[in-house]
Amino acid sequence: MLPVDDLGEPVALDRPRRVVSLVPSITEAVAVSVPGVLAGATDYCTHPSSLDVARVGGSKYPDVDAVLALGPDLVVANSEENRAEDVDRLRANGIRVWVTEAPATVPMALKSLRRLFGLAWGVEPEWLVRAEELWRDVEPRRLSAVVPVWRRPWVVVGRDTFATDVLRRLGVENVYASDDERYPRPSLQELNERRPDLVVLPDEPYLFTHEDGPESFPGLPYALVNGRHLTWYGPSLVEARDSLGKALGLG
Repeated sequence: MLPVDDLGEPVALDRPRRVVSLVPSITEAVAVSVPGVLAGATDYCTHPSSLDVARVGGSKYPDVDAVLALGPDLVVANSEENRAEDVDRLRANGIRVWVTEAPATVPMALKSLRRLFGLAWGVEPEWLVRAEELWRDVEPRRLSAVVPVWRRPWVVVGRDTFATDVLRRLGVENVYASDDERYPRPSLQELNERRPDLVVLPDEPYLFTHEDGPESFPGLPYALVNGRHLTWYGPSLVEARDSLGKALGLG
């Protein structure tokens, strides 16, 4: 019986040697854990910084013809970051596609990666074991926060998101954690009326800076954080806990 991906689709995994990753965090995880197998990645796959593979466009709108031209024996995609129609086209052309589910928690993300690496290559990366240890515990609540990830319009992190769980494990409660949407679009007035203890401003996907973002939240403390540490699930999780803790003033 074939293994199934996170969405239940059977996918043959026989030690793939030409992999195209359409998910930046998984690109980093594969590059670090199974060196040499990546044949292609998106333009947004920025880590490892030394990564030298063919580029196939953006995550949301990859150049499917470019992916096909690379002749991969596996493409890794994500249910939230990639479009179903692109996955369908790749499969229709005989390409094996492993689709990961958008993780709602850190353990969910790490479990998904553990399955992929175990089934595809029979490996247990050291960074994965370490990340599981580092992120197992949940700190007591220390403060509340809103987490914008875009402006014009304002978009914030909401329910059942990886970033919300990352913050929760650090003792930071996302005030939109119980919202109906995973990425709500509140007005700026509403954001300010929530009066969180802190406004968390990552540097991706929108590049918030000291000059671009904080001025919209007069009187509210803010923290600029590494967006990769907040939203990527992969080797960066090993350093993310200390990095985010310091940026958020948690000691």
